[in-house]
Amino acid sequence: MGAKRGGLRHVLLEKWRESARSILPIVGLVLALCFLTVPLPTDALGGFAMAAALLVIGMGLFSLGTEMAMTPIGEGVGQSITRARKVWLVVLVGFLVGVFVTVAEPDLTVLATQVAAVPNWTLIICVALGVGIFLMLALLRILYRIKLSVLLAVSYAMVFLLALFVPDSFLPVAFDSGGVTTGPMTVPFILALGAGVAASRGDREAEADSFGLVALASVGPVLAVMILGIIFAAGDSEAGAAALLQAADSMLLFRAFTAAVPEYLAEVARSLLPVLAFFIVFQLASLHLKGNPLRRIVIGLIYTYIGLVLFLLGVNVGFMPVGSFLGRTLGGSAHRWVLVPLGMVLGWFTVSAEPAVQVLSTQVYEMTAGAVPKKALMLSLSVGVAASIGLSMLRVLLNIPLLAFLVPGYLIAMGLMFWSPPMFTAIAFDSGGVASGPMTASFILPLAMGACDAAGGNVAASAFGVVAMVAMTPLIAIQVLGVITRLKQRTTLQPEPEREEIIEL
Repeated sequence: MGAKRGGLRHVLLEKWRESARSILPIVGLVLALCFLTVPLPTDALGGFAMAAALLVIGMGLFSLGTEMAMTPIGEGVGQSITRARKVWLVVLVGFLVGVFVTVAEPDLTVLATQVAAVPNWTLIICVALGVGIFLMLALLRILYRIKLSVLLAVSYAMVFLLALFVPDSFLPVAFDSGGVTTGPMTVPFILALGAGVAASRGDREAEADSFGLVALASVGPVLAVMILGIIFAAGDSEAGAAALLQAADSMLLFRAFTAAVPEYLAEVARSLLPVLAFFIVFQLASLHLKGNPLRRIVIGLIYTYIGLVLFLLGVNVGFMPVGSFLGRTLGGSAHRWVLVPLGMVLGWFTVSAEPAVQVLSTQVYEMTAGAVPKKALMLSLSVGVAASIGLSMLRVLLNIPLLAFLVPGYLIAMGLMFWSPPMFTAIAFDSGGVASGPMTASFILPLAMGACDAAGGNVAASAFGVVAMVAMTPLIAIQVLGVITRLKQRTTLQPEPEREEIIEL
């Protein structure tokens, strides 16, 4: 028992190191800006430091909890529903999983609090329904061996056709919703569920077909929120902005955080209750876990709950307000162009330690038997995300429409599908969903909102869309990596020219 506890402590420390690597680059850049160019009130700076500590602790606990609970639940559910050999059961469970897990996604909660056009839970439920419907399609694709490229082409054609009817100021919110749904809660569950369903086929292509679930699950929310925007006629709406924390002394600063604890305890409980109920039903019906496996899942759910509470507490009370303040200050200064390289640096460092990215890169490495090295995958993602956030800041400063980047970007991504190996295409579209993690929604988006407000732009139309840009560029970067890999393989496998024998007379 002591060895197991020691092992658990070691894993938790590793999770905290991962979350620290994700957050500390942002903390370092903020401190550098505050001490050199952008003076930040001392109470707000203290709140930011407390929030950063809560984010590190919360993300570590949350990541460990999802690994202990969500992954085994997803694998167990995937295998049990395929053993039943009933397509209707796979479809129903896929829909319920998509809805329940998405409701508990922290990235979505963070985004919803920043959109004033629609009530928070209306947006969350709408997004969850979109994920559920498209997760059903993704599981049916695995069972019936439908080409991922065909489904993606049809889905994105529907997206851009419907975009013609959505109010301009709500369109970026719709595209952002597709990126935030596939975060640290959803990705492990969906990947494990897909692996469980694919394992039931037993053929050579089953493992490759298990990829692509995240990609399709990211499309559903975009379509759902577009329809929601048309219904709400959200064209004249304004986006919400976080107020900078104010406290006269350290005790008041501490109370500002503790006063918000009951709110997030209740909110996270509402989010996780459907997941818990789903697990209990399957535990009684088919899983029948006992002993250590069951205990591990229960402990994992507790870690997930505590971690999510701490994460949302830190994000909403002390983290987002500072991002918004820095954006307003830099966006209204004569040096506003510094936002472009600043965004690129933030993108480069944060994506490398996103929990969902780590989950995906590890599974890719294992399923491809090392054919896709983690280092190459992470480098491609870092380049793509750095470019996307730099372009997003440029879009904010110049008020460039989001579709001016998304339409050519997705056309390039669709074109690369004909040249990149199918495995890389699936990985690329999955990567687009997981690259836009907690830091994008909780800091970079408020930074863009503040800068847009100071520059006199339309916040809803120009600031939102950062998450969508982050979700798009990995589609190009990873598929380019696939094309390069294919060319290298052809060069390596090309037979040497036969040497002509010289016959001496």
